[in-house]
Amino acid sequence: MDAYLDIETTGLSPLVCSITVIGIYRQTHEGYQLIQLVGDDITDIGLGEALEGIHTLYTYNGARFDLGFIESKLGYCLPSAVEHRDLMYACWDRNLYGGFKAVEQRLGIERKLTGVSGRDAIDLWWRYINERDTRALEILLEYNKEDVVNLKTLRERLRIE
Repeated sequence: MDAYLDIETTGLSPLVCSITVIGIYRQTHEGYQLIQLVGDDITDIGLGEALEGIHTLYTYNGARFDLGFIESKLGYCLPSAVEHRDLMYACWDRNLYGGFKAVEQRLGIERKLTGVSGRDAIDLWWRYINERDTRALEILLEYNKEDVVNLKTLRERLRIE
């Protein structure tokens, strides 16, 4: 079974920043299921349970960012638990460079939340934490959902088995 993973954080350095959301879009016997671990629910046990039965994990730039961040913060080494395939490198093999949003645009993969960036995801988290703005959390979770669902779409467009 396959899964797609993307994290949201409070910044770029696992030394001083935190993971705010881990989004997983995972294959089940009935289809696909979205799991989002948020805030205090982000634990090595919770992540392990969310990935139970998964053989291959897909990310975009996960080898350089997501997986290292997770290992640093949770002590969970994903490459030892599942096979990892970073779709960014498959994009590079097809002369598709840039961030995930740029690649989506070039391939015509649509988003409902246009104009929301990783920087906005940080601001949304802090609005939720500091102001108890539940709408900000809803937008952040929708942004993360689009990331993981679009990873599946990207894999299909690239025809990666």
